[in-house]
Amino acid sequence: MDDRIIKTEYSEVMQKSFIDYAMSVIIARALPDVRDGLKPVQRRVLYDMHELGIRYERPYRKSARIVGDTMGKYHPHGDSSIYDALVVMAQEFKKELPLIDGHGNFGNIEGDGAAAMRYTEARLEKVTQEAFLADLDKDVVDFVPNFDETEKEPSVLPCKIPNLLVNGSEGIAVGMATSIPPHNLGEVIDAVKAYMLDENISTKELMRYVQGPDFPTGGIVTNKDELLQIYETGVGKIKIRGKVETEKGKNGKTSVVITQIPYTMIGANIGKFLADVAALAESKKTNDIVDISNQSSKEGIRIVIELRKDADVDNFINMLYKKTRLEDTFGVNMLAIAAGRPETMGLKQIIQANVDFQFETNRRKYETLLEKEKAKREIQEGLIKACNVIDLIIEILRGCKDRAMAKACLVDGVTEGIQFKSKESAVMAAYLRFTENQANAILDMRLYKLIGLEIEALVHEHEETIANIYRYEDILERKASMAQVIMNELDAMKKEFSVKRRTRIENCAEAVFEEKKPEETTLYCLVDRFLYTRTVDTPTYERNQEAAHAENQFVFPCKSTGRICLFTNTGQLYTVKVTDLPLGKFRDKGIPLDNVSGFDSARERLLLAASQSDLNLYRLLFVTRQGMAKIVDGGEFDVTKRTVAATKLQDGDEVVDVTVYKEQKYVILQSKDGYFLRFGVEEIPEKKKAAIGVRAMHLADGDELEAVYYTRATDNLTISYKNRSLTLNQLKASKRDAKGTKVRK
Repeated sequence: MDDRIIKTEYSEVMQKSFIDYAMSVIIARALPDVRDGLKPVQRRVLYDMHELGIRYERPYRKSARIVGDTMGKYHPHGDSSIYDALVVMAQEFKKELPLIDGHGNFGNIEGDGAAAMRYTEARLEKVTQEAFLADLDKDVVDFVPNFDETEKEPSVLPCKIPNLLVNGSEGIAVGMATSIPPHNLGEVIDAVKAYMLDENISTKELMRYVQGPDFPTGGIVTNKDELLQIYETGVGKIKIRGKVETEKGKNGKTSVVITQIPYTMIGANIGKFLADVAALAESKKTNDIVDISNQSSKEGIRIVIELRKDADVDNFINMLYKKTRLEDTFGVNMLAIAAGRPETMGLKQIIQANVDFQFETNRRKYETLLEKEKAKREIQEGLIKACNVIDLIIEILRGCKDRAMAKACLVDGVTEGIQFKSKESAVMAAYLRFTENQANAILDMRLYKLIGLEIEALVHEHEETIANIYRYEDILERKASMAQVIMNELDAMKKEFSVKRRTRIENCAEAVFEEKKPEETTLYCLVDRFLYTRTVDTPTYERNQEAAHAENQFVFPCKSTGRICLFTNTGQLYTVKVTDLPLGKFRDKGIPLDNVSGFDSARERLLLAASQSDLNLYRLLFVTRQGMAKIVDGGEFDVTKRTVAATKLQDGDEVVDVTVYKEQKYVILQSKDGYFLRFGVEEIPEKKKAAIGVRAMHLADGDELEAVYYTRATDNLTISYKNRSLTLNQLKASKRDAKGTKVRK
């Protein structure tokens, strides 16, 4: 038993296992192959549809059938990933050249998903059949066993176009990701031909043909001068804008109409864009918007924003570019599998890899075709020769006892056992030397082949075969001839399948938006006991002043352009812009503080909420559960960060109370064990916010502060403690750091 136990370091096992997993994801799942531009799941779906005969000129078949067959034969990784790949290859708003013709609901540009696979149908597009699958029967690519070695699948499809550039690709592997934009088919084909004519061509010269990305959604690429660097390195950022037009409406109003969107806005980001535009109006960052409507349809994108009569249209459009995703960045990382390993490639490298692949597949194709033509020539020559001595062959066949005897005579001239009509025939038969294949063809030949027209057709066919052999040999022997064949195929693809460029390539100046400074007004912030927060204007507060203080935990004035400060028991300070809080009616519910700040109501308690501008005028009193206290100048909390430490705490300590120091004369500390200590506030020193403070009350072991009260000299504050009334100003005045007075029942 011990001999079968392998002892090894756990770290080594984990390292090897993770590397194996990572390489599996990189090579066999997430990244496309530079040769056909497809990921394994895409390749398997297309090949399975080809095998099922679901071609462009045939009826659609259920997507569920395709997914199930692909999963059962080639891709055992779950039906959702297979169906997702099928759907994406059918979406014309994602692919420059859709590879699958979908029938039914395959989703839309606004982010609605495709219907379930049991409802949709699909078949191959014509371009897929002709450019990806046409030559699979000519031994142009290697076939490998599938996952259970019961089927064979192509390791790569014999793609005739640089699909990696045309359709682009996106994928996230382990430790790396690919993001390749789509390009115009006609431009890419022109660039491939230019490379084939001059392999020393530079990337800059190639970009005379490939102007830049061509997104299915159109739009405008705004950084034309940066594209050369991106295409040389394979890495960079492409800035894209939506296409915006203006239309004159009724009453002199102008409408901003978005007819093309950035490629990155596909899906849910259209809804987010509309929400962002609405938020600009709600937050008063612009008062120009009258109405927003999404009038998009099958004909295309049409988002209409109606503006006020006196609106600055150019400034508003620049605001959309700056404040929304109408201008966005597409991160380029042209990473693909080349020679079995991931590699980041530039434009020329991708074209070079594709051209090399084209030469390889065409070499194998024409070698296969040449062998077939040579075999055909052998048969044809045998049949022509047989027609010239057909009487002798008939005599041989009539004199033989079986097929084997006839075949031996035709191939080796064996005449023993054959009954001939004359000795001359026997002598002539002995000199027949057909090949074995020719002999089989002669023996299988039907009598109607002896008709004169059939013989003429055979001779004509033989001449065509000889011409094909010469042509194929020329293609295989001369690189220029093969290059011409490839370019002819590319020209045919371009003529039939290319479309006009959709995306404009320009050098655009950066959008400059002059943001109008909002008018500063005084608002009132209301925080209720459930920590829902909103602001109301001053007239609303004054009409509901009594109810505001009765129903809310914190009520304080603030500037519309300022911030509010939130102090918690954990010693943290959270700041929130007043503009992030909803401004509404008095009875509006508001928004949870958790949603607009880093505050977490599940683990923290809010001790104080105040206007940041007001804190600059005062000082704050901090008291902790372990009896530490200090005064901090409010100006130290004039910060712009969303979260900072308001005070330093000892291990296990927390803040019990934070109070704005105004007219307080005495502070009264109450401990858990019933001790009360009253002393003057002036005994607490002023410290920095990063200090712990001084000891305010001498606590016994196990005791801690429970509550803090403040009084002025004239106050008679009474509290209820252990079922009795206790007037705090009647407590004996003491000094800071004393034990205090024990209050009993």
